[in-house]
Amino acid sequence: MPHLLSRPLPSSRTLLALLALTTAALSTGCASTAHSQDPIEPVNRAVFSLNDGLDRAVFQPTATAYQKVVPPVVQTGVSNFFSNLQTPWSSANLLMQGRAREGASTIARFGINTTVGVLGVVDVATGWGMPPRSEDFGFTLDTWGLGTGPYVVLPILGPSNARDALSLPVDSLGSLQASDVAVRNSLTALKMVSKRADLLEMTRLLDQAALDKYAMVRDAHLKRRNRAAPPPGTQAETQGAIPTEGPAEGERPTH
Repeated sequence: MPHLLSRPLPSSRTLLALLALTTAALSTGCASTAHSQDPIEPVNRAVFSLNDGLDRAVFQPTATAYQKVVPPVVQTGVSNFFSNLQTPWSSANLLMQGRAREGASTIARFGINTTVGVLGVVDVATGWGMPPRSEDFGFTLDTWGLGTGPYVVLPILGPSNARDALSLPVDSLGSLQASDVAVRNSLTALKMVSKRADLLEMTRLLDQAALDKYAMVRDAHLKRRNRAAPPPGTQAETQGAIPTEGPAEGERPTH
C-alpha cells in the first residue's frame, strides 16, 4: 500500500528485500508447482491488478508523502509502536505452536518495550537479547499441519490463501484495539501508512525486477506462508497490494 520516507542508509529490511528479489529472479523458471495452488488465477490476477492500481493511486503517494514529511526517527518509533502492539498475540501463537521458550521471551519483550521503551516506541528488548518474532494464527495452523489451501488475492489485503483468510477473524480478536472508534480508525490508518512506507524500497525493487509481478508475488507468498512443508521451487518473500511484512528478525527461518 502507501510508501514512506527514504532512509539515508540501506536498512536491514532493504537488504533482505534485495536478497529475496535475487532469489526470486533465479527461481522464476522453476515455479511451475505454484500454479497448481492457484486454481482461480484469472480471478486472482484481476483482483491483483485492481489492488495494484489502488496502491499506485492512493497508498504509494500517501506513504511517500509520509516518508518525506516525517523524520526517520519518528517513523521508526511509529513502526516500533505498532509492532509492539502485536507482540502479545505473537506470544500466544508461539505458545500454541509449542514454542514455550520463545513465547515467554516474546511476552517479556512486550513488557520491557511497553515500560522501558515508552509504549514500544523504543525497541529496548532486542538489545537485551529478546528479538522480535511475528506470528499469527495462520502460522499456528501451519504448525498444526493444516496446509495453505488454494492461493487467493483478497481485495485491499492482497496475497493470501484459504487457511489464512479463514484465520483473519481469529487474528483480529487477538489484536489490541482502542475502544474509541475515532482513535481506532486513526491508528489503523497510521499503521497502514507506516507499514506501506517500510516497504517502499522493496516495491521499487520488485517493479524493476519482475517480468511477471503477479507470479513473483504469488510464488514468494506461498513459500513464506507454508513453513512446515514449503512447496518446491518457490521464493522466500512477498509483496502485495498492501504488502505483507517479511519474517521479523529473529523469527524461525523457513525451510
